[in-house]
Amino acid sequence: MWPAIIVASLGCYAIKLLGVSVPRKWLAHPRVAHVAELLPVSLLAALVATQTFTDGRHLVLDARAAGLLAAIVALRFKAPFLVVVVVACLVAALVRVAA
Repeated sequence: MWPAIIVASLGCYAIKLLGVSVPRKWLAHPRVAHVAELLPVSLLAALVATQTFTDGRHLVLDARAAGLLAAIVALRFKAPFLVVVVVACLVAALVRVAA
């Protein structure tokens, strides 16, 4: 297990080193800047989707989806972040209790 951890750590360090080694001229290109702006949002959306709708290797629709829907509604009403989290947790808990 230790060799895997060491190899993964070295890989992460190499990727980080590669990121800071990119010339500024490349980063100033409009297409690269546009992708760099959108990449964190798309990665976060993918993480939310996989954590909400999967269980291992199976698609599921359970209380997590209801919590996500409640969070979306709260965000739509411009609720503060803490309120969004509390609303999502409460709705997910209520759905789990009701099921």
